[in-house]
Amino acid sequence: MEESKYNKRLKRYLRFPLYMLIIFLIGCIVVSFVDTKIAGIMTSFVFLYGIICYIYYRANLKSFKNTIVDYAVHYGTVQKELIKNFRLPYVLLDSTGKIIWMNEEFTDLVDKSKTYNKSITGIFSEITREGIDHAKDDNFDLHIEYNDRKYLACLQRLDMREPLSGGNIPVEMEESQDGMVAIILFDETDIQATKAKINDQSMVMALLYVDNYDEVFDQVENAKRSMLLALLDRKINKYFGEANAIVRRLEKDKYLIVFQHKYLQQFEEDKFSLVEDITTLKMGNDKEITISIGVGLGSDNYTQKAQYAHVAIDLALARGGCQVVVKNGQNVSYYGTHGKEVERTTRVKARVKAQALRELMETRERIIVMGHNLSDADCLGASVGVYCAGREIGKPVNIVIDTITSSMRPVVESFTEREEYPDDMFITSEQALNLCNDNTLIMVVDTNRPSYVECPGLLAKNKNIVVIDHHRQVEETIENPILSYIEPYASSASEMIAEVLQYFADKININPTEADCIYAGILIDTNNFMTKTGVRTFEAAAFLRRNGAEVTRVRKMLRENMETYKARAEIVRNARVYRDAFAIAECEPDGNLESPTVVGAQAANELLNIVGIKASFVLTKFMDKIFISSRSIDEIDVQRIMARLGGGGHVNIAGAQIQNRTLEEVREDLEVTIDKMLEEGEIRL
Repeated sequence: MEESKYNKRLKRYLRFPLYMLIIFLIGCIVVSFVDTKIAGIMTSFVFLYGIICYIYYRANLKSFKNTIVDYAVHYGTVQKELIKNFRLPYVLLDSTGKIIWMNEEFTDLVDKSKTYNKSITGIFSEITREGIDHAKDDNFDLHIEYNDRKYLACLQRLDMREPLSGGNIPVEMEESQDGMVAIILFDETDIQATKAKINDQSMVMALLYVDNYDEVFDQVENAKRSMLLALLDRKINKYFGEANAIVRRLEKDKYLIVFQHKYLQQFEEDKFSLVEDITTLKMGNDKEITISIGVGLGSDNYTQKAQYAHVAIDLALARGGCQVVVKNGQNVSYYGTHGKEVERTTRVKARVKAQALRELMETRERIIVMGHNLSDADCLGASVGVYCAGREIGKPVNIVIDTITSSMRPVVESFTEREEYPDDMFITSEQALNLCNDNTLIMVVDTNRPSYVECPGLLAKNKNIVVIDHHRQVEETIENPILSYIEPYASSASEMIAEVLQYFADKININPTEADCIYAGILIDTNNFMTKTGVRTFEAAAFLRRNGAEVTRVRKMLRENMETYKARAEIVRNARVYRDAFAIAECEPDGNLESPTVVGAQAANELLNIVGIKASFVLTKFMDKIFISSRSIDEIDVQRIMARLGGGGHVNIAGAQIQNRTLEEVREDLEVTIDKMLEEGEIRL
């Protein structure tokens, strides 16, 4: 069939001069209407041309065919020999992946005879039937290993429905509409080794900050201060000196470190043990010295690496310090001590943030404040604090709340039922979107994750965003806020707002109802001042107490009904102890329980009162999501566990929201995560 196709093409090509006679004759007929004499002469020449072409065609047709066939055979033979002796391994497969032909180089590589007619997967396990099927649709490359060598396998489809140009390779194969797949192997072992060597020798930049330099060294005697500083320098230089690193002090509490990339794995394997070793330094200091390290890599540009290092150290400090953050391009990894966050007693940062916040609020017409969805006492307390600040400078403030839970209803009603507060003090997301314009300031409190906020549409509509939060930052963060105040060591967002209010004006006006609300936020997040409380927590509480906060009123305001109390007791009763240290309970509420997530958080706190329980987890099904409330006392960093499940929070208080999963599936995921982190040493019993 293919031969007849070529014969037809050849005959059409050779007969073309004869076909031109028809055009010439038509031309003669046209000329005859003008001048018959000239037309007659032209016709004579055309017939003479036709006779000559016919004689030449008949005499040389066989010679033409033989010449073309000889060339094709010679060209095909040359091509066959070139492929046969090709210096690269070359193999042809049928549509099922069986080998039907291979050249000499491929034969020597795999040590098989040319009659080998089995699946290519038996030689290269990486080349599967699925890959071959994919190659029939679209050519693609695959990296494989064979005999300790690395190869790039290029899979190409050969369509056998069309003839191969330049002659066919005589290969025995069955009729197949799918054609064949050709594979060429390129040995890239040396290239990969060279790339790895270049990557190992590339420079990594790191910044090391002493988190609490002033707090530690101010309490050390002058005679011992230089000795403590020398010990600190010696420990840092010794640790990084093993990697032939360059260590230079930029300021009294800041270091620049440069080392080769090949040593990064060594540091990661020991989880940057320097962070914990530094805490053992003692020279008359009561407080432990803690450090944070930001590592930047993932770019060929040293300026970009330095920028990554700055981003990493900022992220480490925003997460509470005393840890290491490695930023490799867009990927971020965390290392460091377990369950430690550095409390700062200085209020300088709070004063600076308060002044910056006032300047921003004064330049805007309206302030819209929102927290996370299903607002709790801390979220509402921080929002009311922002309302007080806005009222101080005469700016309208709206608080976005879509769902008012039963536990928060008494708090909200304490404002809505009083005439001195405007009707639009609390608004819905829809109302907020209608009020928002370019001259509106959006304030986000008690969360720094865009997916958790009450109204995500506000973040997309307006870029004038301020974030005030006390949770550790994770990879998902609100991008490019004009002001960010994130302090993971703080007990609550209400505590942070209370500090800001003290510096917002010389004497800010806060009435008892507002002070009660902010105080309630601190009270709930600290579990009645039993967890995550520091000096500044009590100072903030004292400030609110001076402004009229009454503990008795707050306690009455936060009381719960009998159904809620019974539901919490039932969760605790059905809790299961996992690994002799983790209490895991599930809450699948009925319609009578209005705020199941609050009940779950309360149950998680209750479970910590059981002897032997180091961390508690309560899984609550609500609004087509699984909410996880996790708590610990001091030994387990629950934030790390929740981060693995897509959540976040604090060392001792954290949570997560998971969609499209059942309670049983989330519980299994949690147990697998705990097992894996125990095995990796991320958490310790």
